[in-house]
Amino acid sequence: MMSVLFNIFIVLLVFIGLYTMQKKEISFGKRVLSGLFAGIILGTIFHLIFGANSAIIKETNNWLNIVGSGYIRLLTLIVTPLVLVSITSSIIQTKDLKTFRKTGLLIIGILLFTTAIAAAVGAGSAIGFNLSANGMEAGNAEIGASQKIETKLTDFQAKPIQQQLIEIIPTNVFYALTGQSSSATLSVVFLSILLGISILKIRQYKPQSAEFLTNAIESLQDIVMEVVEFVLKITPYGVLVLITKFISTSNLEDILKLVQFVIASYTAIFIMFIVHFILLSLSGFNPLIYIQKAAPVLAFAFTSRTSAGTLPLTVEALTNKLGVSKGIANLAASFGVSIGQNGCAGIYPAMLAVMIAPTVGIDPLAPLFLIKLILVVTFASFGIAGVGGGATFASLVVLSTMGLPVGLVGLLIAIEPLIDMGRTALNVSDAMATAIIADKISTAPEN
Repeated sequence: MMSVLFNIFIVLLVFIGLYTMQKKEISFGKRVLSGLFAGIILGTIFHLIFGANSAIIKETNNWLNIVGSGYIRLLTLIVTPLVLVSITSSIIQTKDLKTFRKTGLLIIGILLFTTAIAAAVGAGSAIGFNLSANGMEAGNAEIGASQKIETKLTDFQAKPIQQQLIEIIPTNVFYALTGQSSSATLSVVFLSILLGISILKIRQYKPQSAEFLTNAIESLQDIVMEVVEFVLKITPYGVLVLITKFISTSNLEDILKLVQFVIASYTAIFIMFIVHFILLSLSGFNPLIYIQKAAPVLAFAFTSRTSAGTLPLTVEALTNKLGVSKGIANLAASFGVSIGQNGCAGIYPAMLAVMIAPTVGIDPLAPLFLIKLILVVTFASFGIAGVGGGATFASLVVLSTMGLPVGLVGLLIAIEPLIDMGRTALNVSDAMATAIIADKISTAPEN
């Protein structure tokens, strides 16, 4: 018990250090990165002294989870109302439906375009590192995970694609807002678009009603953003606790078994970040400024492993630090939560497909296979939830569509958290880069 109390005491000292930095008005980005590096150091020390599976580490993290899990729950709490008011507000701020359609289609187009590139990069990385599922052995944990994945696939295939599309339209507004259904995020997006378009339409013949509703939405957005501001203040502490828990409980032996896949995954992720920088540069935005301003948001995405949970930070950084118009920032960030995630819905499923293809006698180098894979990955990225497990679901969709076995996904359970950190950061970067590029295109003078 004394060891647990000592561990908590050390973490509290770091908390005090972070609070002191806040009082001295040290920038938010520096405080987040300080929390990240402090967490890496503390997690490593705890791991080396006590071991990943020790009772002391478990009890320490149980107490730290009050901050870590509490922080994630706060972010999860605010996601649905933020998506609702952000998309609705961005629509009613446009001049008319024509402008909204142009902006919305542009954002979706960029998201899908980068996802197609991510799929190609993921497949190329798997081929380059000569990854194959042939001969991979599964332990008890992996076998159990494979069985669960097979069950998920059965549940998924029980509903035809037409039914899944229909379920995006909610039958109960309040149930959709609870976020309980598998298509909850897209349902909220649908409701937001419906509400925003309706306000634009009645503005033509009932301007007073439209003005009242516009003011109500803007007031609600003010309230939501005030909550977001509160959440931002405790972000450094949440990052510290989350990364400390991850490092202290990681099983290094399991990671080393699949180290080649980890390296291949992060190589693909790194390449896609370079792609984002190139696209930003082509749009006229300095990638170095992007890295500087986006670093705290990406650091949180890396530690939290939730694109949806990062949404409040994404919107805030886009509007206040990167100079993106409020409407485009809200729209791109919200769409990016469930459409075209480069890491979870792009790179990961493509890599798995290339790995698994040889086990059923398919040549992963065949041009027709690669073209089909890129197309399937791109359009399957619609509706992939930006929360834990999103990559697994994306893989189910892609592998089943390609006619490949899905049970082998369970073999990667040991390293899933490690690679999910990089994938999530890439997902958020895609949404932010898309917003910046769309904003540059929209504001470019017409010839």
